[in-house]
Amino acid sequence: MKIGVLAYQGSFEEHALQTKRALDKLKIDGEVIAVKRVSDLDVDGIIIPGGESTTIGIVAQRMGLLEPLKEKIMEGLPVLGTCAGAIMLAKDVSDAKVGKKSQPLIGVMDISVIRNYYGRQRESFEANVDLRSIGGGIEKVVFIRAPAIVKVFGNAKSLSQFKDVHVMVQENNLLATTFHPELSGTTIVHEYFISMIKK
Repeated sequence: MKIGVLAYQGSFEEHALQTKRALDKLKIDGEVIAVKRVSDLDVDGIIIPGGESTTIGIVAQRMGLLEPLKEKIMEGLPVLGTCAGAIMLAKDVSDAKVGKKSQPLIGVMDISVIRNYYGRQRESFEANVDLRSIGGGIEKVVFIRAPAIVKVFGNAKSLSQFKDVHVMVQENNLLATTFHPELSGTTIVHEYFISMIKK
């Protein structure tokens, strides 16, 4: 199994480590590679990490990766988008302060996302979220300048909520979290993503 992590910025190393831990735990032989150019897209699944969604989108576009990646995802490539990655996947994105903002997105998932939802004063915080729907428990996770998924429509299904917003949503081969599962003590989100790839 070959899992790629988009590696322009953000928590690439942490995702690679957490994915390897999850593969080991599930006793699956796999490798994790950095994805930077189109030739790196020969993977079984891809992770779009946190970071700054505008920067990730612009660099992906400049590297000629944005459209081929979108095509692969639409053809069924499993993708896990965390924090900025969830913004990249969303069909509808606005900013808590400035409203609609034009930025390069993949834009394939039936979710509405508000960037910087928790505001500057709550830039980073830990919270307990319920991940029992994917075989976990009540897990402590980290939110960093997090967006919020405020609406789920079409084929998207909410897997976890926190204070009236969705923090984990799945739509077929797409999985989005607004928290950082790679900085969490549990590998359950990565294990669940690997199970999506296996299917």
